[in-house]
Amino acid sequence: MKNYLDVLKTVPLFKGIEEENIQPLLSCLSAQPIHFEKEQTVFSGGENIKRFGIVLSGQVQVVQDDYYGNRNILGQIDIGNLFGESFACAETKTLPIRVITTTTSDLLFIDCHRLAVPCTRACSFHSKLIQNMLRIISMKNISLTKKIEVISKRTTREKLLAFLSTEAKRVGCSRFCISFNRQELADYLSVERSAMSAELSRLRDEGVLKFHKNQFELLQGTVRPSV
Repeated sequence: MKNYLDVLKTVPLFKGIEEENIQPLLSCLSAQPIHFEKEQTVFSGGENIKRFGIVLSGQVQVVQDDYYGNRNILGQIDIGNLFGESFACAETKTLPIRVITTTTSDLLFIDCHRLAVPCTRACSFHSKLIQNMLRIISMKNISLTKKIEVISKRTTREKLLAFLSTEAKRVGCSRFCISFNRQELADYLSVERSAMSAELSRLRDEGVLKFHKNQFELLQGTVRPSV
């Protein structure tokens, strides 16, 4: 784990914990690092998980599949961030989502019970961990609310503009890159890829935005209402 100490120092769960205490804390939590290849399943839908994960390297996606096999991307988890914590802590009996790797990834798994219950050594870290976990879950609920605001728009055009505007505000610049490819963006917005691509082309032709692959630039101009 020493190889990932620089990453662990940035993990929100360990905020306020001194660097020299992280390694003993991980031992206390019986943290387990596991290597995954690209497009490998981390958590499967329907299983009962007791652990949550932290991305040490690579990236994972949280996805939900409907009865007909349509995929909805609920989130993309990058280095230093947690996944599965809400379901593990809530002791959800049947996982309604699945987690997959998008690249070769190293993930760290922590038993939620060990985090919540003080160990026999009564180390001083647990109260801080619980505070940090509450903050993480609260922030993710806020992010989920923001996503609902985007996908609740009526048209593909409105969803695209809402999402891209949110990304521009997040980075504080009209030029930005998104972490999704075209299919992933369509899955995230819950729209058809072909319809989304056509709408992107129309927005470009109208002078509303420029784009190349996953690079976007929002331009000043009049946005025509969708029909």
